[in-house]
Amino acid sequence: MATKLKKGDEVVVITGDDKGSKGKILEVEREKNRILVEGINMSKKHERKTQDNPQGSIVEREASIHYSNVKKA
Repeated sequence: MATKLKKGDEVVVITGDDKGSKGKILEVEREKNRILVEGINMSKKHERKTQDNPQGSIVEREASIHYSNVKKA
């Protein structure tokens, strides 16, 4: 990874649907050159019915984005 991004840094999205949004880095995947940013690139995940969750549900989670699509704030 060319830039020095690390967990906890504040970043701004420079391309894509969330352009201009700010968020904190939650996770860095150095092997894949991707990062997980709080509140950015939200996707819906279906959860299976279990004893803990008898209804099942749809949960929104952050999906990773490529590190080149962000810059430090």
